[in-house]
Amino acid sequence: MRAAIAILLGSVVAATVGADVSTKEAGRIRDAAAVLKEIHAVPDRDIPQAIWDRAQCVLVVPGLKKAAFVFGGEYGAGLMSCRHEGAWTAPIFMLVGKGSWGLQIGAQSIDLVMLVMNEAGAAKMLRNKTSLGAEASIAGGPVGRDARAATDAQMKAEILSYSRTQGLFAGVNLSGGVVKPDTDNNADLYGSLTPADVVLHAKVAPPLVTQPFMTALAR
Repeated sequence: MRAAIAILLGSVVAATVGADVSTKEAGRIRDAAAVLKEIHAVPDRDIPQAIWDRAQCVLVVPGLKKAAFVFGGEYGAGLMSCRHEGAWTAPIFMLVGKGSWGLQIGAQSIDLVMLVMNEAGAAKMLRNKTSLGAEASIAGGPVGRDARAATDAQMKAEILSYSRTQGLFAGVNLSGGVVKPDTDNNADLYGSLTPADVVLHAKVAPPLVTQPFMTALAR
Protein backbone atom coordinates (compact mmCIF):
# COMPACT_ATOMS: atom_id res chain seq x y z
CA MET A 1 0.00 0.00 0.00
CA ARG A 2 2.81 2.41 0.93
CA ALA A 3 4.60 1.66 -2.33
CA ALA A 4 1.46 2.44 -4.29
CA ILE A 5 1.06 5.76 -2.47
CA ALA A 6 4.70 6.66 -3.15
CA ILE A 7 4.26 5.94 -6.84
CA LEU A 8 1.10 8.05 -6.94
CA LEU A 9 2.80 10.97 -5.20
CA GLY A 10 5.74 10.72 -7.59
CA SER A 11 3.35 10.87 -10.53
CA VAL A 12 1.70 13.96 -9.11
CA VAL A 13 5.08 15.69 -8.71
CA ALA A 14 6.09 14.77 -12.26
CA ALA A 15 2.80 16.12 -13.60
CA THR A 16 2.87 19.41 -11.73
CA VAL A 17 6.48 20.62 -11.91
CA GLY A 18 6.99 23.41 -14.36
CA ALA A 19 3.67 25.09 -13.65
CA ASP A 20 5.46 28.24 -12.41
CA VAL A 21 8.11 28.59 -15.13
CA SER A 22 8.15 32.14 -16.49
CA THR A 23 7.23 33.10 -20.04
CA LYS A 24 10.85 34.18 -20.53
CA GLU A 25 12.21 30.80 -19.48
CA ALA A 26 9.62 28.93 -21.55
CA GLY A 27 10.90 30.94 -24.50
CA ARG A 28 14.47 30.03 -23.61
CA ILE A 29 13.53 26.35 -23.71
CA ARG A 30 12.06 26.76 -27.19
CA ASP A 31 15.11 28.73 -28.34
CA ALA A 32 17.51 26.07 -27.07
CA ALA A 33 15.51 23.42 -28.90
CA ALA A 34 15.63 25.48 -32.10
CA VAL A 35 19.44 25.79 -31.86
CA LEU A 36 19.86 22.01 -31.70
CA LYS A 37 17.38 21.39 -34.52
CA GLU A 38 19.05 23.91 -36.82
CA ILE A 39 22.53 22.55 -36.13
CA HIS A 40 21.44 18.95 -36.72
CA ALA A 41 19.79 19.97 -39.99
CA VAL A 42 23.22 20.51 -41.62
CA PRO A 43 25.16 17.22 -41.15
CA ASP A 44 28.38 18.51 -42.73
CA ARG A 45 28.56 21.28 -40.08
CA ASP A 46 27.05 19.34 -37.19
CA ILE A 47 28.60 17.72 -34.11
CA PRO A 48 29.90 14.29 -35.26
CA GLN A 49 27.43 11.56 -34.39
CA ALA A 50 30.09 9.50 -32.59
CA ILE A 51 30.93 12.48 -30.37
CA TRP A 52 27.24 13.18 -29.68
CA ASP A 53 26.67 9.53 -28.76
CA ARG A 54 29.53 9.63 -26.24
CA ALA A 55 28.36 12.81 -24.49
CA GLN A 56 27.14 12.46 -20.93
CA CYS A 57 25.36 15.85 -20.93
CA VAL A 58 24.42 18.59 -23.40
CA LEU A 59 24.19 22.27 -22.42
CA VAL A 60 22.71 24.79 -24.88
CA VAL A 61 22.84 28.57 -24.31
CA PRO A 62 20.75 30.28 -27.01
CA GLY A 63 21.09 33.90 -28.08
CA LEU A 64 23.81 34.93 -25.66
CA LYS A 65 24.09 38.71 -26.08
CA LYS A 66 27.47 40.37 -26.17
CA ALA A 67 25.91 43.25 -24.25
CA ALA A 68 25.16 40.87 -21.37
CA PHE A 69 28.88 40.84 -20.61
CA VAL A 70 29.13 44.63 -20.66
CA PHE A 71 26.10 46.16 -18.97
CA GLY A 72 25.41 44.56 -15.62
CA GLY A 73 24.47 41.04 -16.68
CA GLU A 74 27.29 38.64 -15.89
CA TYR A 75 25.67 35.44 -17.12
CA GLY A 76 23.92 33.90 -20.09
CA ALA A 77 21.29 31.27 -19.36
CA GLY A 78 20.85 27.88 -20.96
CA LEU A 79 19.44 24.40 -20.56
CA MET A 80 21.26 21.14 -19.74
CA SER A 81 20.17 17.49 -19.87
CA CYS A 82 22.23 14.38 -19.10
CA ARG A 83 21.98 10.71 -19.99
CA HIS A 84 20.65 8.35 -17.35
CA GLU A 85 20.40 4.65 -18.16
CA GLY A 86 20.43 5.44 -21.88
CA ALA A 87 17.76 8.16 -21.85
CA TRP A 88 17.96 11.95 -21.62
CA THR A 89 16.87 13.35 -18.27
CA ALA A 90 14.60 16.29 -17.61
CA PRO A 91 16.67 19.45 -18.23
CA ILE A 92 17.85 22.03 -15.74
CA PHE A 93 18.62 25.72 -16.22
CA MET A 94 22.33 26.64 -16.19
CA LEU A 95 24.23 29.93 -16.16
CA VAL A 96 27.39 30.58 -18.17
CA GLY A 97 29.58 33.46 -17.04
CA LYS A 98 32.00 35.54 -19.02
CA GLY A 99 35.61 34.64 -19.75
CA SER A 100 38.19 36.33 -21.94
CA TRP A 101 36.35 34.87 -24.94
CA GLY A 102 33.20 36.82 -24.02
CA LEU A 103 34.29 39.99 -25.78
CA GLN A 104 36.56 38.42 -28.38
CA ILE A 105 34.07 36.34 -30.33
CA GLY A 106 32.97 39.54 -32.05
CA ALA A 107 29.34 38.89 -32.87
CA GLN A 108 26.56 40.71 -31.02
CA SER A 109 24.75 37.44 -30.29
CA ILE A 110 26.01 33.85 -30.16
CA ASP A 111 24.62 30.40 -29.42
CA LEU A 112 26.77 28.12 -27.27
CA VAL A 113 26.66 24.32 -27.13
CA MET A 114 28.69 22.30 -24.64
CA LEU A 115 29.03 18.54 -24.54
CA VAL A 116 30.06 17.12 -21.17
CA MET A 117 31.91 13.95 -22.06
CA ASN A 118 32.03 12.01 -18.78
CA GLU A 119 30.40 11.66 -15.35
CA ALA A 120 33.23 13.53 -13.59
CA GLY A 121 32.63 16.53 -15.85
CA ALA A 122 28.88 16.31 -15.22
CA ALA A 123 29.40 16.39 -11.47
CA LYS A 124 31.65 19.46 -11.79
CA MET A 125 29.00 21.31 -13.80
CA LEU A 126 26.61 21.04 -10.85
CA ARG A 127 28.90 22.71 -8.31
CA ASN A 128 28.09 26.18 -7.00
CA LYS A 129 30.51 27.56 -9.61
CA THR A 130 33.01 25.79 -11.87
CA SER A 131 35.82 27.49 -13.78
CA LEU A 132 36.12 26.23 -17.35
CA GLY A 133 39.65 25.26 -18.24
CA ALA A 134 40.85 25.38 -14.61
CA GLU A 135 38.50 23.07 -12.72
CA ALA A 136 37.01 21.33 -15.76
CA SER A 137 39.11 20.67 -18.87
CA ILE A 138 37.57 22.10 -22.03
CA ALA A 139 38.41 22.27 -25.73
CA GLY A 140 36.73 23.43 -28.91
CA GLY A 141 34.88 20.47 -30.37
CA PRO A 142 35.27 18.92 -33.84
CA VAL A 143 32.65 19.62 -36.51
CA GLY A 144 31.51 17.42 -39.41
CA ARG A 145 30.47 13.87 -40.06
CA ASP A 146 33.76 12.21 -39.06
CA ALA A 147 34.72 12.10 -35.37
CA ARG A 148 38.20 10.83 -36.34
CA ALA A 149 39.08 14.47 -37.05
CA ALA A 150 39.18 15.09 -33.29
CA THR A 151 42.60 15.89 -31.84
CA ASP A 152 44.10 14.19 -28.81
CA ALA A 153 43.28 17.24 -26.68
CA GLN A 154 39.65 17.12 -27.79
CA MET A 155 39.36 13.40 -27.05
CA LYS A 156 40.73 13.90 -23.51
CA ALA A 157 38.71 17.01 -22.60
CA GLU A 158 35.86 16.74 -20.08
CA ILE A 159 33.88 19.33 -22.06
CA LEU A 160 33.75 20.04 -25.81
CA SER A 161 32.41 23.48 -26.69
CA TYR A 162 30.95 25.09 -29.79
CA SER A 163 29.63 28.49 -30.85
CA ARG A 164 27.28 29.56 -33.62
CA THR A 165 27.54 33.11 -34.92
CA GLN A 166 25.72 34.43 -37.97
CA GLY A 167 24.97 30.89 -39.11
CA LEU A 168 28.53 29.57 -38.72
CA PHE A 169 28.86 26.63 -36.30
CA ALA A 170 32.38 25.82 -35.08
CA GLY A 171 34.37 24.64 -32.10
CA VAL A 172 35.37 27.38 -29.64
CA ASN A 173 37.52 27.20 -26.54
CA LEU A 174 35.57 28.69 -23.64
CA SER A 175 38.43 28.58 -21.12
CA GLY A 176 38.16 31.36 -18.57
CA GLY A 177 34.39 31.23 -18.29
CA VAL A 178 32.37 29.77 -15.43
CA VAL A 179 29.23 27.67 -15.23
CA LYS A 180 26.75 27.02 -12.43
CA PRO A 181 23.15 25.87 -11.98
CA ASP A 182 20.48 28.59 -12.18
CA THR A 183 19.12 28.19 -8.67
CA ASP A 184 16.03 30.40 -8.93
CA ASN A 185 14.68 29.09 -12.22
CA ASN A 186 15.38 25.48 -11.27
CA ALA A 187 13.40 26.01 -8.06
CA ASP A 188 10.50 27.35 -10.13
CA LEU A 189 10.63 24.28 -12.34
CA TYR A 190 11.42 21.52 -9.82
CA GLY A 191 10.73 22.85 -6.34
CA SER A 192 13.07 21.36 -3.72
CA LEU A 193 14.73 18.87 -6.06
CA THR A 194 18.44 19.54 -6.54
CA PRO A 195 20.08 19.74 -9.99
CA ALA A 196 21.74 16.39 -9.26
CA ASP A 197 18.32 14.88 -8.42
CA VAL A 198 17.11 15.93 -11.86
CA VAL A 199 20.00 15.26 -14.27
CA LEU A 200 22.16 12.71 -12.46
CA HIS A 201 19.52 10.64 -10.68
CA ALA A 202 16.49 11.24 -12.94
CA LYS A 203 14.08 11.63 -10.03
CA VAL A 204 11.52 13.53 -12.09
CA ALA A 205 10.02 13.15 -15.55
CA PRO A 206 10.57 16.01 -18.04
CA PRO A 207 7.88 18.67 -17.46
CA LEU A 208 5.58 19.33 -20.39
CA VAL A 209 7.07 22.80 -20.91
CA THR A 210 10.47 21.21 -21.69
CA GLN A 211 9.14 18.92 -24.42
CA PRO A 212 10.55 20.95 -27.35
CA PHE A 213 14.05 20.57 -25.93
CA MET A 214 13.56 16.86 -25.22
CA THR A 215 12.40 16.33 -28.81
CA ALA A 216 15.45 18.16 -30.15
CA LEU A 217 17.77 15.96 -28.05
CA ALA A 218 16.37 12.85 -29.76
CA ARG A 219 18.73 13.28 -32.69
